[in-house]
Amino acid sequence: MKLLLDSHTLLWSIGKSEELSPRVIREIKNTNNQILVSAISLWEIALKHHLGKIVLGSFDIQEIPHYCKKMGFELIPLNPDEALEYDKLLQKKKHRDTFDRMLIYQRIKNKYIFVSKDGKIDSYNKAGLEYFW
Repeated sequence: MKLLLDSHTLLWSIGKSEELSPRVIREIKNTNNQILVSAISLWEIALKHHLGKIVLGSFDIQEIPHYCKKMGFELIPLNPDEALEYDKLLQKKKHRDTFDRMLIYQRIKNKYIFVSKDGKIDSYNKAGLEYFW
């Protein structure tokens, strides 16, 4: 399976694994799965860290790609087609987070499985979102 980690899932994988569900831990450790981290998540983490909305604890934000590589996660870009097709994902009134919506669209477009605890994403099932926690 190709699993695209939500930003919080990435951070918890690096530093707060007790926040992850048993299934998430099992699937991340499964060597048959390809674990993907989008540049969108890195951008979101950097922006929210700069604004003081998230505290990263003892590790340097610049080390996140190193941790990803060490854990066997693959970093993927946001390509121009995905960026320009973002408007194809209908806006849900209860879910306005631009970063999450772009990750959801990237997931749907590429048929990845999204790994997220975000309860607001249920409304994207009809658009093709497949996810678990």
